[in-house]
Amino acid sequence: MTRVFLASRNAKKLEEMQRILAAHLGEVEVVGLDDVPAYDEPVEDAPDFEGNALLKARVGATVTGLPTIADDSGLCVDALNGMPGVLSARWSGPPKSDARNNELLLAQIADVPDDRRGAHFVSAVAFVLPDGRELVVEGRMDGRITREPRGSGGFGYDVVFEADDRPGVTTAELDRADKDAISHRGRALREIAPQVATLVA
Repeated sequence: MTRVFLASRNAKKLEEMQRILAAHLGEVEVVGLDDVPAYDEPVEDAPDFEGNALLKARVGATVTGLPTIADDSGLCVDALNGMPGVLSARWSGPPKSDARNNELLLAQIADVPDDRRGAHFVSAVAFVLPDGRELVVEGRMDGRITREPRGSGGFGYDVVFEADDRPGVTTAELDRADKDAISHRGRALREIAPQVATLVA
């Protein structure tokens, strides 16, 4: 069985990564930060998603000796000039809270009319092997911000985001297979998975 390290302790992200990679790699075990000896995680101070994903993947591969995947993703809102962007997870300040992030975002664009509530999710996925070989791909999902949270699935800003590919429902209201098919992370992983399969074979 192929063992791949995902530099994250987000249980929902680990589950999503396992599901999508397994469809391409077959027998694969995705392990997270809680499954390896603790190490000092890098500060995500790059100005873009790709840079942050590479920071995490390089350190993970060096420390664990495992093929390592890391992603950095976020929400870019047109009315906020692309913010929160790389600051998405900590938009409302510490400690990290999806609920507070969503409340702040909705408050910031409360007066923005429906036709100007465009937004998109971006996910940069980096894959780094212990020998130094690297891959990075980026996926995107376009849509709009709703006026109130809806749904109980997904995580992060899913409860306030309607994808253009599935109008009328938030991505938190989609079943997992439907979300995987259109999500920014799903698209990036489907693009990188065949290359990962070749490199780890």
